[in-house]
Amino acid sequence: MLAPVQLLSATRQNLWRLTVIRTLVLAAQAGSVGVAYLLDLLPLPWMQLAITLGVSMVLCVLTAIRLRTTWPVTELEYAVQLAFDMLIHSVLLYYSGGSTNPFVSYYLVPLTIAAVTLPWLYSLILSGLALTSYTLLLVQFYPMGRFPIARESMQIYGMWLSFALAASVITFFAAKMAEELRRQEQLRAERREEGLRDQQLLAIATQAAGAAHELGTPLATMSVLIREIREDHKDPLLQEDLAVLQEQVQQCKQTLQQLVRAAEANRRMELEERDVTGWLDEALNRWHLMRPEASYRFQLLGLGPVPRLAPPQDLTQALLNLLNNAADAFPEGLEVRLDWDLLEVCISIRDHGAGVPLAIAEQIGKPFFTTKGKGFGLGLFLSKASVTRAGGSVKLYSHEEGGTLTELRLPRDARGDKHE
Repeated sequence: MLAPVQLLSATRQNLWRLTVIRTLVLAAQAGSVGVAYLLDLLPLPWMQLAITLGVSMVLCVLTAIRLRTTWPVTELEYAVQLAFDMLIHSVLLYYSGGSTNPFVSYYLVPLTIAAVTLPWLYSLILSGLALTSYTLLLVQFYPMGRFPIARESMQIYGMWLSFALAASVITFFAAKMAEELRRQEQLRAERREEGLRDQQLLAIATQAAGAAHELGTPLATMSVLIREIREDHKDPLLQEDLAVLQEQVQQCKQTLQQLVRAAEANRRMELEERDVTGWLDEALNRWHLMRPEASYRFQLLGLGPVPRLAPPQDLTQALLNLLNNAADAFPEGLEVRLDWDLLEVCISIRDHGAGVPLAIAEQIGKPFFTTKGKGFGLGLFLSKASVTRAGGSVKLYSHEEGGTLTELRLPRDARGDKHE
């Protein structure tokens, strides 16, 4: 459903530009007629010309009022507007010399605009209208009278003004259309990239669902065996290691259970709103249980009321992945900072590892790309995808004092599927 909306939006913008051009052309036409009338250069039907210019002005006003409404602008309406411009121009030419008027070349302007912005059928119809009008003006028009000197001066002045006006209008419209086309091409490229990312996420999610289903049984078996080993062996050192192992198994089981609960919550769109400090503290405690060998220092920088978020489960997992990446680089002395302003919340994680090499900086975050000797290269990719769905961003920098700085930025009303 996105394509029709974008089409109508582009057509509305083109109609705005056409209204601006129509106003400028009206000013030039009125100025030319006014000069000819005040200097009494030509005996023309001034009343008919004034009425035609008045109709053009009314059309400009009505179009400007219409564009302030929410009604969609269709290509047919846009083509009809261009046809009205041609008809008004034809009437003006009829009362001012017909095909001998130098402004007859202005027919090329609406035709150029139509060729750039409309389907070929509309352009063909408008071309037929312009050709028919021009042909009729060759044989039927109001003569400008016998004033050779005045006519020669007006011809030279009119040719210059007609060329300047046509060149300005075509250049303006072509430049704007080229800019709009570049913007649409960029949007299409971004959507292709998002579509590819979504396909990759779907494939990963499918595999993850199958793996989660299969992991339940071996984890339960491991939990039973660890409990039996602890009962059979009383060595304190072994008991301590088995306790850690049992905590890790329990953490894995809880993670699988949270996956099921998160899927159910997302299906029902039930997201709990909470303080960002509470959410971050819970995530850090959960992460430290998973990585007991890591150490970190937390710093709260935000001032004023604590923002409240409704983070989905995958956003919490994204934060855990970023913390794991930092711990993998250098597990000691991590610096975690929380800051916020009126628009967004920023969580920064700094490690004291080797930093991000410039040669691979652009590759980081792509699926199945990793700089570590272990892992599948999916952590940062999934993290970026989850944060993007919530309307935020993830960026990695090489810190000037060494190590890597990871910035997670979220809007203050972060929720899942933000872009929808």
